[in-house]
Amino acid sequence: MSTSVPQLSQEAQSVLPAHVAIIMDGNGRWAKQRHRPRVEGHRVGVESVRAVLKAAGEVGIRYVTLYAFSVENWSRPKDEVDTLMKYLARFLKTEVTELNRNNVRLEVIGQVYRLPEAVQTQLRKTEATLARNHGMTLVLALSYGSRTEIVEAVRNIASKVKEGVLEPAEIDEKVVSQNLYTRNCPDPDLVIRTSGEMRVSNFLLWQISYAEFVVTSTLWPDFRRPQFFEALEEYARRHRRFGRL
Repeated sequence: MSTSVPQLSQEAQSVLPAHVAIIMDGNGRWAKQRHRPRVEGHRVGVESVRAVLKAAGEVGIRYVTLYAFSVENWSRPKDEVDTLMKYLARFLKTEVTELNRNNVRLEVIGQVYRLPEAVQTQLRKTEATLARNHGMTLVLALSYGSRTEIVEAVRNIASKVKEGVLEPAEIDEKVVSQNLYTRNCPDPDLVIRTSGEMRVSNFLLWQISYAEFVVTSTLWPDFRRPQFFEALEEYARRHRRFGRL
């Protein structure tokens, strides 16, 4: 007996977010519930990434940002970090053909220089292969922390003031945004957090000022097309005021 593929309502299709940012949480708990090693949750979580990217591309979402590895994650056990880096390099290598076929472009934000050299090399190769695509942009937040990003932006702006190329009075929201890692992307319209946790975890603090939030109790390895579309349906029911009536 075949099952129908979940589809978006016409209402949701008419008000799609241009940019969806996702905090992919719950891999470890998913594994623990099944008495498996934590890394098994990360492995299955990659399948969720594939499913969400495919669904997002099908409905026409322009940007998807995935919080893949935070600056705080470096403090996890070395074996787990090494496995995560291995999965990341493998994903970048094995998925590039499918991403290219689907006209996906790749951008990376964060302290990329802290990643293992093998991962940096694969990132450069994958970015180059996908550079001419003009469909959906996949943004991977790797070794990323929003406070670190903002501090680096402040330093860049201060340097420009010191050099005399920028006046203090000229510093506004646009100038700050242009000095963030995300300067090439619009701010997220929708932030999805899996696993039910009610916090932003140092993720895009400047950029999500007026984003809508959808928090689901679903753990990331179980988050697939139906759950993603449920979040888009919830977004369609929101009335975005941006501080106005």
